[in-house]
Amino acid sequence: MELQDQSHLSDYDTTAPTSHDHGSTTSSTAALKLQKVYKSYRTRRKLADSAVVVEELWWQALDFARLNHSTISFFDYVKNETAASRWSRIRLNASRVGKGLSKDARAQKLAFQHWIEAIDPRHRYGHNLNLYYEEWCKGDAGQPFFYWLDVGDGKEVELKQCPRSRLRCECIRYLGPQEREHYEYIIVEGTIVHKLSGDLLDTNGGLEGSKWIFVMSTSKRLYAGQKKKGSFHHSSFLAGGATLAAGRLMVEGGKLRSVSAYSGHYRPTDGNLSSFLVFLKEHGVNLDGVQVCS
Repeated sequence: MELQDQSHLSDYDTTAPTSHDHGSTTSSTAALKLQKVYKSYRTRRKLADSAVVVEELWWQALDFARLNHSTISFFDYVKNETAASRWSRIRLNASRVGKGLSKDARAQKLAFQHWIEAIDPRHRYGHNLNLYYEEWCKGDAGQPFFYWLDVGDGKEVELKQCPRSRLRCECIRYLGPQEREHYEYIIVEGTIVHKLSGDLLDTNGGLEGSKWIFVMSTSKRLYAGQKKKGSFHHSSFLAGGATLAAGRLMVEGGKLRSVSAYSGHYRPTDGNLSSFLVFLKEHGVNLDGVQVCS
């Protein structure tokens, strides 16, 4: 009878829950909640990133559409244009290259040969465009330059010093407001630091022989990046807008080693370079031993 009772009891689990089992359940619940929170954050992050991309593309599309119309590059030339429309187009083109001039009278706008780069919807490299512009000036086509170049009498013109293939391929990247933030640097305790990441600027970290260029906006914001001939130049940072200073620099571990006022797009003066050096000194940059080239 005693054996039967023991057998009967064995059919039931009489073991009480241990603290270990309770801890495992709690950990699993916490892990599940953490995964849900992370997935929710990741989804919001993706949506936020998508919103930034959409905003940037929208800004570029609007800018392209306005300039495309203003330069008469691709619309019907024979269409009648009123005097008011012509003046509106001229004002838009001028505002493109003069953006920022109202903030500081010392600001430098793009050199003339690069004006046409800024007002060209494709932002073809100004040096290349200028070669075709000089060819256009030799004749009397009676057509606006961009119309002549793209769809008019000059569309078949091919220059040896700049074939059409190069003219098409070498287009300068103009940064929008969101993109520009990734090239902005600030000065912290005398060192040049990337504003978003906090990393010290070091121009030796890129490709061998690469040149680092910079501009300072009329709002005294500093932008810097590697020059890429035919695609990324001084005009890229401010989308053709005016600058207080422009040139090249060399920086090691955030410490300025050399600076020059060389820029074919803006052709800065000695005064622009001096103003930039004053700005650096006021923000704690030690200029002792810095090589300065005008």
